Amino acid sequence: MSASPPGVGRDGSIQSNDSNDKQPTKKKSRRPANTAFRQQRLKAWQPILTPKTVLPLFFTIGIIFAPIGGLLLYASSEVKEIRIEYTGCKIDAPLGNDLVDMPSDRIFTAFKSESAPGTARWRRIENVPTRPRWGLEYNATVCEIEFTIPEDMGPPVLFYYHLTNFYQNHRRYVASFFPKQLKGDAESASAVNGSECDPLKWDEEAQKPIYPCGLIANSLFNDTFTSPLMHNVQGSSDRSTVYEMQNNTDIAWASDGDLYGRTQYEPSDVMPPPNWRVTFPNYTTENPPPDLGDWQAFQVWMRTAGLPEFSKLYQRNNDEPMRTGTYTVNVTDNFPTLEYKGTKSIVISTRTVMGGRNSFLGISYIVVGGLCIVLGAIFTVTHLLKPRKLGDHTYLSWNNVPGAKPGQTGGQNTAFASGRELRPGEA
Repeated sequence: MSASPPGVGRDGSIQSNDSNDKQPTKKKSRRPANTAFRQQRLKAWQPILTPKTVLPLFFTIGIIFAPIGGLLLYASSEVKEIRIEYTGCKIDAPLGNDLVDMPSDRIFTAFKSESAPGTARWRRIENVPTRPRWGLEYNATVCEIEFTIPEDMGPPVLFYYHLTNFYQNHRRYVASFFPKQLKGDAESASAVNGSECDPLKWDEEAQKPIYPCGLIANSLFNDTFTSPLMHNVQGSSDRSTVYEMQNNTDIAWASDGDLYGRTQYEPSDVMPPPNWRVTFPNYTTENPPPDLGDWQAFQVWMRTAGLPEFSKLYQRNNDEPMRTGTYTVNVTDNFPTLEYKGTKSIVISTRTVMGGRNSFLGISYIVVGGLCIVLGAIFTVTHLLKPRKLGDHTYLSWNNVPGAKPGQTGGQNTAFASGRELRPGEA
C-alpha cells in the first residue's frame, strides 16, 4: 500500500505540518468574569457618616415628624364616636318593659362637649318575629338599647359592629372559601370537594355540596340592627322619628362586587351552611339561595380582618347629621360570642380626611420626632464637649491603596492595605 501524500491523513482529512498552528489549551477557572457587575464595581452612593451629616438629619426628621403627628392626633380627636357593648344581652339585660342602666364599663364615648361619662339603658324582649333580608322569618331575642348623643354628628354617620377575640386571620379560616362558587358558577360536586372549603364543603346527610361553602361564610355575623329611633323630637306629632340608615348601599368596597354574583345552582342541588339553617332550613323555590352579588353585608364579612379585634361597617347615612338627642336601636341577639370569650358592640362614628378615630399613628409620629430631636441634642453636646477624632477615609474602600510610609517598601504594605494580590510590576 502506498503512503499518503504529505498533509493528508489516512482518512483523507487535511492536516497541517506547521507546529505553530496548535492552539493553547485554556485553563479552567472559577473566577467570576471581570465585569463591573460581577466584580462589584458598579457606581453607588456610599455616604460617610460624620457628625456634620448625621446631626442635621436627626433634627430634620424630628422637625418634620413631630408636626405631622400633631396634625394626625388633632384629626383623630375631631372624630365623634360612641361604642356600646351588648355582649350577653340574653343573660344580663332585664326581661320586661322597663329599661335599666347598663354597666358603665360597657360604654365608651368621644365627644368634645361631653363633661360626664356616657350612659345607656337596655332591656331584652323575647320571641320577636324577625324577617331578615334573605331567608325565612324566625323568632329572636331582641336587645333594645337606649343611648344619648350629646352633640350633632356627621354626616356621614357610620354604624359598625365591633368584635373582639375573633381570629379571622387564622390560616385555615382565611383560605376556607371557593371563589368560583361565590362568583355564581354552578360548580360540580367533585369541584367543591376539591376546593379549599374544608371542613364545610359537603353535606353528608343530604349528599349535596354546601353553598356557599367554607368557614368564612358559615360564621357570617347574623345580628341585625334597626336604624336609630330618635325620641322627644320637637315638632313631630308622635314625638319620635327614625334616623334612616342604608344597610345595603355603599358599605362594601366597589371592588368587592366583582367577586360575587347570583348563583346558577338550582335550589334543590345545594344545601345552606350549618349556621344558616334557622333562616335557610333548605333551599327551595320559595326560599332560594341569596344573591351574593347584591348582599353587601355578606361581602363585608368575607373580607377578613387582619387582627382579632375589628369593626365592620353595617349601615350608614351620608346626607343628614345625627342630631343631639336620645335614640333607641333594636338588636337581634343571634351571634354567639360567649363561647369563644369574645365581645360584640355597636359603634356609631364620624370620620375625617384621615379616617376614623385612631390615635396610634399620631402618637407614633410624635414619639419618633421627639426621640430624634432629643438624640440630636445629646449627640451635638457630646460632639462639642468631647469631639472624636475621625479616621482616614481611604481605609473605608477595599480597592483604594494608601501610600506607603516613609522608609518602607510599598509592595507588602500595599498588598495588605488593598486586600488583593499584586501583579508583577505593581510593587
